[in-house]
Amino acid sequence: MKSQDIRKQFLQFFESKGHLIVPSAPIVLKDDPTLMFNNSGMAQFKEYFLGNAIPKSNRIADTQKCLRVSGKHNDLEDVGFDTYHHTMFEMLGNWSFGDYFKKEAINWSWEFLTEVLKLDKDRIYVSVFEGNPSENVPFDQEAFDLWKQFVSEDRIIKGNKKDNFWEMGDQGPCGPCSEIHIDLRSDEERAAVSGFSLVNEDHPQVVEIWNNVFMEFNRKADGSLEKLPAQHVDTGMGFERLCMAMQNVTSNYDTDVFTPLIEKVEQITGLKYTSNEVKNISEEQNKTNIAIRVIVDHVRAVAFAIADGQLPSNTGAGYVIRRILRRAIRYGFTFLGTKEPFINQLVDVLANQMGEFFPEIRKQQSLVTNVIREEEASFLRTLDQGLQLLDHVIAYTKGKQVDGAKAFELYDTFGFPIDLTALILRERGFDLDEAGFEKAMQEQKNRSRAASEVSTDDWKILVEGNTESFVGYDQTENDVKITRIRKIDSKKDGVLYQIVLDNTPFYPEGGGQVGDKGTLVSANESIEIVDTKKENNLILHIAKKLPENIEASFVAKVNTDLRNSSSKNHSATHLMHLALRTILGTHVEQKGSLVNPNYLRFDFSHFSKVTDEEIKQVEDFVNQRIQEQLPLIERRSIPIQQALDEGAMALFGEKYGDNVRAIKFGDSMELCGGIHVANTANIWSFKITSEGAVAAGIRRIEAITGDGVRTYFANQENTLAEIKETLKNPQDTIKAVVSLQDENAKLKKQVEQLLKEKAKGLKGDLVTQINEVNGVKFLATQVDLDAIGAKDLAYELGNNETNLFLVFATATDDKPMLTCYISKELVEAKGLNAGQVVRELGKYIQGGGGGQPFFATAGGKNVDGIKEALEKAVDFVK
Repeated sequence: MKSQDIRKQFLQFFESKGHLIVPSAPIVLKDDPTLMFNNSGMAQFKEYFLGNAIPKSNRIADTQKCLRVSGKHNDLEDVGFDTYHHTMFEMLGNWSFGDYFKKEAINWSWEFLTEVLKLDKDRIYVSVFEGNPSENVPFDQEAFDLWKQFVSEDRIIKGNKKDNFWEMGDQGPCGPCSEIHIDLRSDEERAAVSGFSLVNEDHPQVVEIWNNVFMEFNRKADGSLEKLPAQHVDTGMGFERLCMAMQNVTSNYDTDVFTPLIEKVEQITGLKYTSNEVKNISEEQNKTNIAIRVIVDHVRAVAFAIADGQLPSNTGAGYVIRRILRRAIRYGFTFLGTKEPFINQLVDVLANQMGEFFPEIRKQQSLVTNVIREEEASFLRTLDQGLQLLDHVIAYTKGKQVDGAKAFELYDTFGFPIDLTALILRERGFDLDEAGFEKAMQEQKNRSRAASEVSTDDWKILVEGNTESFVGYDQTENDVKITRIRKIDSKKDGVLYQIVLDNTPFYPEGGGQVGDKGTLVSANESIEIVDTKKENNLILHIAKKLPENIEASFVAKVNTDLRNSSSKNHSATHLMHLALRTILGTHVEQKGSLVNPNYLRFDFSHFSKVTDEEIKQVEDFVNQRIQEQLPLIERRSIPIQQALDEGAMALFGEKYGDNVRAIKFGDSMELCGGIHVANTANIWSFKITSEGAVAAGIRRIEAITGDGVRTYFANQENTLAEIKETLKNPQDTIKAVVSLQDENAKLKKQVEQLLKEKAKGLKGDLVTQINEVNGVKFLATQVDLDAIGAKDLAYELGNNETNLFLVFATATDDKPMLTCYISKELVEAKGLNAGQVVRELGKYIQGGGGGQPFFATAGGKNVDGIKEALEKAVDFVK
């Protein structure tokens, strides 16, 4: 059975059992501060388990894109080396929110696997929770008895807390679980060793395919358990593993989930992948297989993350995506011999494979391809640079062991993979100080962990039930009561308090807009609210202290100055989005935004730099809509399909409910939950302050509105006044500036001529200062020239001398520079490298640089280090 049919069968089966089929949530989580990525099928339903929202149905089923590469669930380093771990995978799931429980979940899972899919019953093992007396959780007798209807007791494993008690995190809903495992070994292997003994032992053919979690407890901050008010079912089945079982293969990578991607890699590289059925393969073939598995797995994770709006970057979730892609590039570079970008070519295959169920990959195919191609090209350049830096490290290593701290610097600062460092060192007869590397790595992890460590207390409930509501679209001030509070303590921010109100005018951070600030005022005190966020459908008001009387009545007051400034920028963002699509083309789509009181930032898909003329057109377009005084037309809660039919724009990567809020200003209509002006006239004016590239095919615009524009033009006027005053208040300022530029150009030419003549005069003196050191003509001295003059003089001397090793130091405006010239015959005969020379000597002037083996320069900021740098230069030729 093909993978697409297996997916359909699952969804149709649970639809027949009264489940509502919902689409996959985005793989990247934008409004959950506790998770970077969807790492399980239940992540999008957390608010239902916590009782903070009511699900649209008590029975739901779906297939969810998941990513496990960070935090508690991190499979990254296993991927490629085995045949069943993945970064991105699909989780087929069925859910019950206070409806059915163990009986139905177990019966239906058995029915689906054995009657619908007709898997061999004799190959199936199940596990149930053995209990934990210390937490007063008994053996799961109910699950055990239910399974005895279908399998013999010798195929029911009693599992421990690690394997059979599932928890959402350190705190929150949890409960015992019942796993379903399948033994895919041959009959001979099964006869020799029972599958019972191989369950949860990381055997590649005895694997878990489905987990039924019975949510009935809540884990509190002190580690204790309390009963949930309702019992829930949370199941997850690994789609790729199920396909392996259904297609009679012993590796996920031998299923049609991966084989089209593998065939494309084979076509590109000319190398062959051997299936898991082939035994006794060579070590070289095994390395090829691992590399291909890494690449075809990782491209899925990266492609879907980009399609859902997460671009590779150097921080947060973007860094994780960049790291996954770089791991794939590095395996191709080392083991498949790919020195040019090629992974981007797999996106077309992926779009054809998965576009039916996940239309975002087709919609965003061009963008995903371009971003991956640019990332590949960039990292291949980094690898090339890293090889040069590694050469330098090796050259200055005494003995045969390379310092682990140096290797970590290559890894941490330049992104050079440590396993590639170790491989190259072995090839050259060196060892890596692995202990030193691990120590440096652990120190960095400890610093990072300490900086991000957060402890969270349990909620103190003051008002039972889910009574919270948001009134901020209509009010910025209203009477409130506190319904719950909790303390959080982090190394970064110290002790803070999260306060939930029964109804709040405070807008929580979301959709790119920052959260409101303001105060909670009672008869006796005023508490500052420093931020507002949303977590699991609760609006959290962040304060540095709690009210003395938390049960008092308060007035919640939003800082309206900040709110108004943010709303102007948010509404201008919508108008600018329409302007960009009108002027640049309808290919423009929002890829990220930030709206705060000071400015707006907008990332969008576009293939080239936005020209000055186009920027002017965008500004004029938006300002025209401001002058038209367009009123806000707000639709608070309309069916999403109706909104889309009426022309509202939905953003890829955003999670929308069945009913949405639509914001319309003239021809601009978008789905949006943010705060907006009542009329575009309130924006006053719009001005773009910068435009640039973020990634391949992604541009970024920053702009200002309202008071920001007033301040901008006031600063421009002040600058112009200062220029006029400096130029003695000419009648025509532009003419005066042009005249000054012309005069400056003439003087520059005169200075250049004088410096050339000065260099000729120096040349004769310097020739007499050249000494012979170890058969090399050596000269290291400071010259009173600029950088260009030093370069010209170095080349003149080099043209007249052979075997010349030359270092010049210059200092212009207290900025030191080193210039190194090495005759080409010395470069070839002695392996000298001017780039390495200036990088090493540059340390003395607190700088660095590089260049070619025969000529390089390094700039710095410590003029006093010139003397020592010149003294050390001779060490390179001794």
